[in-house]
Amino acid sequence: MCLRVAISRPSGVAWSSGRTRAPVECGRRAMKRLPFVVLSLLGLAMGSEVQAEPQRPNVVLIITDDQGHGDLGCHGNPIIKTPHLDRLAGQSVRLKQFYVSPVCAPTRASLLTGRYNYRTRVVDTYLGRALMDPEEKTLAELLGASGYRTGIFGKWHLGDNFPLRAMDQGFQESLVLKGGGLGQPSDLPEGSSYFDPLLLHNGQPVRRKGYCSDVFTEAALEFIRQAGDRPFFTYLAYNAPHDPLEVPDSYVEPYRRLQMKPADFPQPGRGFAVNFDPTATARTYGMITNIDDNVGRLLDELDRLKVAERTLVIFLTDNGPQRPRYNSGMRGLKGTVYEGGIRVPCFIRCPLLGLKTRDFDRPAAHIDLVPTILSACSVPLPAEIKIDGQNLLPVLRGEQDSLPGRTLFFQWHRGDAPQPLRACAARSGAWKLVQPVPPGSMPPRFELYNLEQDPFEQRNLADERPDVAARLREELAGWFKDVSSTRGFDPPRIKVGTGAENPTLLTRQDWRGPRAGWGPRGLGHWELEFTEGSYEVVAIFDGPPPDRARLEIVDKVVELPVPREANRIVLGPVALPSGPGRLTCTLQRGQDTAGPKYVEVRRLP
Repeated sequence: MCLRVAISRPSGVAWSSGRTRAPVECGRRAMKRLPFVVLSLLGLAMGSEVQAEPQRPNVVLIITDDQGHGDLGCHGNPIIKTPHLDRLAGQSVRLKQFYVSPVCAPTRASLLTGRYNYRTRVVDTYLGRALMDPEEKTLAELLGASGYRTGIFGKWHLGDNFPLRAMDQGFQESLVLKGGGLGQPSDLPEGSSYFDPLLLHNGQPVRRKGYCSDVFTEAALEFIRQAGDRPFFTYLAYNAPHDPLEVPDSYVEPYRRLQMKPADFPQPGRGFAVNFDPTATARTYGMITNIDDNVGRLLDELDRLKVAERTLVIFLTDNGPQRPRYNSGMRGLKGTVYEGGIRVPCFIRCPLLGLKTRDFDRPAAHIDLVPTILSACSVPLPAEIKIDGQNLLPVLRGEQDSLPGRTLFFQWHRGDAPQPLRACAARSGAWKLVQPVPPGSMPPRFELYNLEQDPFEQRNLADERPDVAARLREELAGWFKDVSSTRGFDPPRIKVGTGAENPTLLTRQDWRGPRAGWGPRGLGHWELEFTEGSYEVVAIFDGPPPDRARLEIVDKVVELPVPREANRIVLGPVALPSGPGRLTCTLQRGQDTAGPKYVEVRRLP
């Protein structure tokens, strides 16, 4: 009789060095090699066969910001230089029809929850519409609970204050910018540049030397180096190539010298000659080449650490390009539900999982990555969590030929709450229904395309196939009713006066109201939840000082004159009970009113 230990692994996949396992030979010599504690714990009988727990992969999830499908050399762009991403694509399963949301915060909500963003309260990118409900369970929370080290480096864009921050939502290590990107009103005071950025490290302000994409990459590499024997989840979320197009000139100059024009690019499908800006394109390509260099650094480090084979690397982008440039001939840009706005690159590599280099040509989406990653990591989804995505792993590994039939849905437009059948699309098999018109004075316009025959959305078949158009329109309406009923669209409240964050810095990123905006005349309010206590509120402003400042907080009003030459004023103290409340701060200059640049809310000892 003999004892065999069987290790389950995909056939034809080499284990990484130092981790090789094989069936143990029969006889006494083999038994001596097995630790006694293993035998005693397993209670093995001679001749039994034991399945060892499969090795769990590390996870590196890379996402870029406003990089389109055509912004890669491997996607037919003859100008841009992306050798490392091209190499990754050549080693990966390439999802040829991979979809995201038309803009960034909705994509990130779906990417990290496996749920349509409307279920999470995230409906837009700013003005309090990009705050994810803290009750949502993120991929980081699920992996962390299963023993993974979790870290985020870059752009979170789902809430800047407690309990909505990345560090509150499962990321044990975080180095993040605020809001939707650097150079926006969400920036910390004294921090608005891609160079030497002022960031938040585990909730504390820190200025890091260097260019932002380099900084985030180095932090991610250090996190990976410190992993030890624990599996890690690294979320590397670049804010490039999002505007403003700040990048070292050494990356821009090679593209600037080319004096690019549309005729330099392939011309399939839709052209992009109208409004093509060679200067902006040169800066964008420079930012992407910098990202490519950083991805190369990361891939090389995985090789050096001898963890590349057992690391699941996923690369994608968050939406289409932000302005006209080569986009693989697809129609539309960021912010639209045409293919050019929502179809993006997605590469998945992991030798440990038996993923072979090939094209996967069936529709998939951001909502599918949570169940796929959880399956790859042998982490069960808790029964109480309902997701919209499908586990792609069986088809990616070739264990299944196809996915269960389904329709994918996409929608985005500005506003505090979405409206049904506005700026939306549905993809089912070869068919795609598009209604591109946002709310306003224009009536809806439904268009139907067969993407197998017409991938560039040039021939509207709505009149020829009204049956298909009607079916997909009905599905869209049903989907909207379903996702709208999950939580509604009121924003989650920022909690102030807690031990987790005090003081709380509020920015124009998260205020709301009919006058809320990023311009100098903007005026809005914040929806908060207070801990009982005495509070001091500081209004911070720039430009000429106002004449007076008025604070409305819950049911209290404080109004004071503003000293000349001041750039801030302290309002309070104000005693408040526990519970929800609204805060509005109004600055008056003559007959004009506006809001401050920042409001700091501090609960006093």
